[in-house]
Amino acid sequence: MSELDRINNMSIYQKAEQIYKLTEGLVQIIPSDNEFLQEMTVRFMLGNAMILPIKVAGAEGGDLYDLRMENAAIIRKAARELYVQAGSLRYEEGITDTDYIDLLRSTIDEFRLLFIDWVASFDVWNYIKDSWGLFNPPGVNALDKDPDDDISFNPNDFFESDDED
Repeated sequence: MSELDRINNMSIYQKAEQIYKLTEGLVQIIPSDNEFLQEMTVRFMLGNAMILPIKVAGAEGGDLYDLRMENAAIIRKAARELYVQAGSLRYEEGITDTDYIDLLRSTIDEFRLLFIDWVASFDVWNYIKDSWGLFNPPGVNALDKDPDDDISFNPNDFFESDDED
C-alpha cells in the first residue's frame, strides 16, 4: 500500500473529506442575494473545511512529533471555527434548512473524537526540539540543551568540494 493510499484510508482523513463535502453542500443553501454571507462566510467556511484533510495529510507526511502537533493545532482551530460558522447560519435570514447545519456540526463532533485518538498516537520520541517551545513532547522544554548539538557534522566529510585549493 502506498503512503497516499494509507493516508486516504485513515478514518480521520475520510471524516475530514466528509466535512469538506458537507460544507460544500451547506454553502449552497446560503441565499445568493446575501452579499456578506456569500463573500465572507462562504469563503471562510470552505477555507476551514479545506484545511482539515490537507493538514491531516501534512502531519502524516511530516511524521515528526513537533510538525504533527503544529498541524494538529491548525486542524483544531479550523474545525472549531467551522463549527461556530455553521452554527451562526441558524440566525441568518433566508436560511430555513437547519438540518444541514446540524449534520455538519455532528460530523465535526465525530471528527473531534477521531482527532483525540489520532493525536494520542503521535510518537513522542520522534521529534526535533522546538526552540519556540510550543510543540515539544512532554518533558522537553524550549530552553533545554538540544541533544543534536552534540553531533558533530562537517559537510566536507560527506560532500566533495568543487573548490580546488
